[in-house]
Amino acid sequence: MKSAEKHLSKDKKFKELINELEILTLPKSDTVFHELVKSIAYQQISWKAADSIFNKFISFVGTEDYLPEDLLHFTHDEFRSCGFSNAKSQYIRNIADYFVENKVEESIWDNMTDQEIIKMLTEIKGVGEWTVQMILLFQLERPDVFPSKDLGIQLAMKHIYGLESEKSALIKDMVKIAEKWRPYRSIASRYLWAWKRVN
Repeated sequence: MKSAEKHLSKDKKFKELINELEILTLPKSDTVFHELVKSIAYQQISWKAADSIFNKFISFVGTEDYLPEDLLHFTHDEFRSCGFSNAKSQYIRNIADYFVENKVEESIWDNMTDQEIIKMLTEIKGVGEWTVQMILLFQLERPDVFPSKDLGIQLAMKHIYGLESEKSALIKDMVKIAEKWRPYRSIASRYLWAWKRVN
């Protein structure tokens, strides 16, 4: 972390962030599979609502250490009864199906690049690039992930760097700035989220 902060501090605007803020940390799940299921549960609703639904789901399944094959024993309607939407119920089923059918082992991630993991997991209907980037960042703790399409990252960089561009032009400007953060763009992203949480 010290070497990353030293490198990022070469950017004067970023040095101010590091001096003023605590880096954002989030709890890890036991496995990538668990984190994928949890990420679907928490998408597009408030944390309070998601906590309630996810806790009901864990209570229904009967364990926090559930396996992909365990979830295949439950019907779509049973997932719905936990509070999941129609789409989310199907996405969770899709994730479990994929992990069982492809015999995905937790040990494989260490031997895969970030892009290989993104390509693999986005094959699952309901799992997008942003979701996999969050897994790379927080679950697998990959050091150089930059989720340029994340709204929080965009808003933080627009304010801190005075960017006035929008859409694809904004992303191009962001990527250009972030180049000097390599190989610690994950750390930079976590500081940008920390800034967004207090602004």
